[in-house]
Amino acid sequence: MRTVRTTPLLAAGIAAAAFLSTLTPAAASPAPAGLRWQPCGGPAPAALQCATLTVPLDYADPGGRKIDIAVSRLRASRPQERRGVLLLNPGGPGGPGLDLPVDPAVDLSEEVRSRYDLIGFDPRGVGRSSPVGCGLTADEQDHERPYRAETFAKDVEWARTVADKCRTKAGDTLRHLTTRNTARDMDAIRGALGERKISYLGFSYGTYLGAVYAQMFPRRTDRFVLDSAADPTRVWQGMFQGMAEGADAAFARWSEWTARRHTTYGLGSTPAEVRRTFWDLVARADREPVDSAGTPLTGDGIRAQHARFAHVEKAAEWIAALKAAAPPTAAPATREVPPDNDTASAWAVLCGDSRTWPHDPERYRLDAVRDAARHPLYGDFASNIKPCAFWGQGSEPPTTVDNGAGALILQNEWDPSTPLPGALAMHRALHGSRMVTVAGGEGHIVNGTNPCATRALTTYLTTGTLPPHDLTCETPPTPTPNPPRKP
Repeated sequence: MRTVRTTPLLAAGIAAAAFLSTLTPAAASPAPAGLRWQPCGGPAPAALQCATLTVPLDYADPGGRKIDIAVSRLRASRPQERRGVLLLNPGGPGGPGLDLPVDPAVDLSEEVRSRYDLIGFDPRGVGRSSPVGCGLTADEQDHERPYRAETFAKDVEWARTVADKCRTKAGDTLRHLTTRNTARDMDAIRGALGERKISYLGFSYGTYLGAVYAQMFPRRTDRFVLDSAADPTRVWQGMFQGMAEGADAAFARWSEWTARRHTTYGLGSTPAEVRRTFWDLVARADREPVDSAGTPLTGDGIRAQHARFAHVEKAAEWIAALKAAAPPTAAPATREVPPDNDTASAWAVLCGDSRTWPHDPERYRLDAVRDAARHPLYGDFASNIKPCAFWGQGSEPPTTVDNGAGALILQNEWDPSTPLPGALAMHRALHGSRMVTVAGGEGHIVNGTNPCATRALTTYLTTGTLPPHDLTCETPPTPTPNPPRKP
């Protein structure tokens, strides 16, 4: 997911889960004291300033326990042209956003940067914002678990263990790590900045966060851009299942594309032959793991990387390399927070936002069997049991997104993590929105990948003018690749 940030759960950021209630719009968050800015330190550029905002853990108890929200600011490059602030969120859930204003992956024109202070923040419980952890082992953080009848009992135990550890270690905190509370934190940031409204650019899960903010604080919402939109009607169990649906469609497209290039990749001259090559490779890897970038992959491990098939050329190169056993190398990332912070904070939102997760393991087993047949590439992964089966309820019901916000939605046609049907659902929920679809666009996150979409984003953020109607942007044709080198 090219991506601003790859979440460990919705990699590469999701029975549809209908929201249970429509909540009345929230009042503005209490205005906190102004922020005290100072250099962020470390490798951050000197122009990036950081501050800490203290907010209630539970907004229903504003005098109770407090947590910190880490905020950053990169001032507008032309103060005389400044319009306001543009908050940024990388997605996830569980994605830190403090460095986004200076992250080169966030592609914003000088026209936009001249008019806005760019505001980054680590969402509650993430990164430098009172980070949480559950003490999970590396194996317990691995949620990619295909359904097998003989291992299902172990998967149930894994889900129960994750939920129990999180409840024991940080249960009083995790239940308040919800999208609604993060939206309230955003409004507290707005108040601390002294702004009447905020503009916003959110990616992946960040599109849902932006939509929830617009639902809760419509009068505080200015120009909102939602890049690679999540389906607000399928939060969150249905979004995992939506990935499986999108994965099979992308896999079918990849099979056809690759078959037309048999002389290059040698994977089959018809789509059926390409699919047979793939499934033969999966079966072989289940017998003896295949090395990929220094990591041995089983057949299930290959299927778990379903998002690769949204990029037809890269996927063909990858499968050809697996077949030839020619791995590259990769280095892991590090972070000065609890080692399971991404996973713990993500499960808190995924499980606590929705009250529609089944609690009976048998329901998950039946769904996984059904979806393995419907969507062979990833269906059993998506529907297998999750820690949410044993998670306590979040602090409040979820938000139904249904408003007239004038947002701009950017969406690739072949997005493996937030598939096109989900973005269309977001478009319907935000009645004043316009949608820019990149026809043939591959991968998760549009930002910086298509000049037509970039023009629409720049025009909207600088002038406030949405396209008069939904747009379709074309993707340049993929050049014929050179044959891969022999190992």
